[in-house]
Order: sequence, then structure tokens, then C-alpha cells
Amino acid sequence: MLQFILPFSIAFIVSLVATPLIARLAFLIGAVDKPNARKVHNSYMPRLGGLAIFAGFCTATVTLVGQDPKIAGLLFGSTVVLLFGIADDIRGISPWMKLLGQFMAALIVIYFGIKIDYVNNPLNGFFQLGALGIPLTIFWIMGITNAVNLIDGLDGLASGISAIALLTFAVIAYQSNLNTAAQLSLILVGAILGFLRYNFYPAKIFLGDSGSMFLGFIISGISAYGIVNGAPPYAFIISILALGVPILDTFLAIIRRYHDKRPIFQADKEHIHHRLLSRGLTHRQAVLVIYGISLCLSASALWVWSIL
Repeated sequence: MLQFILPFSIAFIVSLVATPLIARLAFLIGAVDKPNARKVHNSYMPRLGGLAIFAGFCTATVTLVGQDPKIAGLLFGSTVVLLFGIADDIRGISPWMKLLGQFMAALIVIYFGIKIDYVNNPLNGFFQLGALGIPLTIFWIMGITNAVNLIDGLDGLASGISAIALLTFAVIAYQSNLNTAAQLSLILVGAILGFLRYNFYPAKIFLGDSGSMFLGFIISGISAYGIVNGAPPYAFIISILALGVPILDTFLAIIRRYHDKRPIFQADKEHIHHRLLSRGLTHRQAVLVIYGISLCLSASALWVWSIL
């Protein structure tokens, strides 16, 4: 049990200590979120919260690299995503530049051996993907990275949803005897909880693109890592269920913007959390409702896992 508790605790403490320091750094270098018509906050807020989570995750994970070189791929890839996110938090970069960073990071992960080679066949066995494994892995990583990025609209929302999904991954990985995948999941949960102390409503710091893209990237990378290292093929489908809220929100955003003939990357105030606020829920209530939905989806994922 110590192999899980110790790295979790290290990640939590590093993130908890680093977050207020990074908040001060964000003001010094201009990584500040300014209020506007689309935002739900009305004061200047420091970004770069992802740097604190990254620090906690890397500090606790570095000892695992010797066990499996694929973990180095996750760390290198996440560093690329983080750097592009930091650039966006400080000065702003185009959506296409962020996609380029995600694409580069996905290629790094694949180069180190993390690639989805098969998916579940509902009728019998599974489908070998062959050459399609690379584009599917890239699509999965970039898709989840952007889904978590888009859901980051309220204090503590993206970080809390991510922690819930990761706890689901940890349970599935542990029951599949994939202890390293379970450790990675719990390490990231620890780093998130240390940060969430300052990010839950009323937040003192935001994730920023550095944080939301980093979380989405690592979550997708851990799920792919688990499949590569022996998780049953249907674990991929269960991963989708555990991430149901950000995936559904992203899907609806794409459909909505396409229907309205607006650019896919054009921000709006019609996400799930915005709709809850428009129905009269408070900031905190909207976040807790979505937490509840995520918990139900994760419980459903675990139930599906138990009967397969």
C-alpha cells in the first residue's frame, strides 16, 4: 500500500506548497486572466495553475521512469503541452498553435511506445487496429486534451472532474494488476487535490490552458498506457464513460457551432456549466452538480467493468 500512498502524498504536498508561489509568479510575468463578457469572474486572476500540478506530478513520477521507459514519454510529451499552455497563459496563441503542440506531444508518446493497438469488439474478442493505431492514438490524446480544456469554465470544475475520472482509472488499473498505471493515476489525483485547495470556489488561481491541457493530455496518456500494458480492450470504452461530461460537452459544442455556422474554436457561453448558471444555480452549486454527474458516470463505468 505504501507504493500508492507515498507518491500520492509527495505529489499532494509539492502541489500544495507550489500553488501560492506560482500564483505570485503569474502576476509578475503577466499570466493573468482578465474579466470580459464571456467570463464568469469579475476580477483579475492568476493563471499558470497547471505548473503547480505539473511540479507535483513530475516530482512523484520521476522515480517510476526506471520501471518503464514509456513513462518518460508521458513526461516529455506533457512538458511540450505545458509549454504551449504557458505561452497561451502569458501572451495568447492561436488555437492552431495549441493543436500543433498537442500533435507534437502525441507523437512523442507514440515514439516511446504508447499506442492503442486494439479496441473491444462487442460481439467477440477485439479488433486489431494495425496502421490505424497511430491516428487513433493521436485523435484520442488530442480529443481528451481539448475536452478537458473546454470544460474548464468554473472554479474547480476541470480539476475536480479530472480527479474523479482518475480515481476510476486507478481502481480499474489496480484490479487489472497494472500497479504502475494505478500509481500514475493516484499521483495525478494527489497533485490535483493540492491545487484544488486554491482552485475551488472562490478560486485564488486558475488552471489556465497550461493546466487544463496538461490534465487532458496526461489523462488520455494514462488510459492509453494502461491499454498498452495489458488492460482488457473494453477498458478503452470504460475510459470514455468515466470522461463522459467533458466528452459530451465538447461534442455538443462542435455540433452547436457547426449548426450556427461559427468557427469551431470560437468561445461561447453555452457550455454545460453556463447553462446551469443560467438556470439560477450558484457558481458552487453548478460545480457540485457536475461533480455529481461525473461520480454517477464513474460509478457506471466501474459497474460495467465489474460485469465484463
